[in-house]
Amino acid sequence: MSAVQSSAFAKAYSGFLFDMDGTIINSIAAAERVWGNWARSKGLDVEKFMPTMHGKRGVDTIGQLNLPGVDPIAESTLIMEAEIADVEGVVALPGAVDFLASLPPERWAIVTSSPYRLAMARLDAAGIPVPRFIVTAEDVKVGKPDPQGYILGAQRLGLRTSDCLVFEDVMAGIKAGEAAGADVLVITATHSHPVETDHSTLLNYENVHARVDGEGKMSIVRNG
Repeated sequence: MSAVQSSAFAKAYSGFLFDMDGTIINSIAAAERVWGNWARSKGLDVEKFMPTMHGKRGVDTIGQLNLPGVDPIAESTLIMEAEIADVEGVVALPGAVDFLASLPPERWAIVTSSPYRLAMARLDAAGIPVPRFIVTAEDVKVGKPDPQGYILGAQRLGLRTSDCLVFEDVMAGIKAGEAAGADVLVITATHSHPVETDHSTLLNYENVHARVDGEGKMSIVRNG
């Protein structure tokens, strides 16, 4: 394993910034049901469209399609309501609940592309308590891959992004973490295809734990 790939496990961080969907919870089935229905209703090639909607704000995903007569704000609001109503199969990733519970609450935040109400619904469905700090779609003017969300997340922790580790699962979020100047750990639990990345990777949280030192800095330690 190269120095680059092992870096997230060799350092201690002042803060952890977690994406939500695909990173601490698995909501793929629910999201793809709703977005698949929407894509079909617009005559899109569902198979080609689906990979483009993960990790980004709905309004950004729709806006980038430039569909004639389609209002991205109105459509994304309808999709959000459908997603809030459908949380069947939304679960925490293995080990995520215990891993998050072991962290000092003032040292971590969720930074998600989901709107606030949808984030609350999915965290509740997955059995993950709402953290002290959370950045949602409404908190930023530009969504991932823009770094604004991660910069704001670090600010809410009172930290620099360079002192934080970003946990991500898709390219839009990985690029946002990179652009923010943070180290990135890629969670691969929901990946159907290998992700080409030089960042450290982790399947899920089952075989790791967080070590917190006397200064409150956190590191990820493999069990056993």
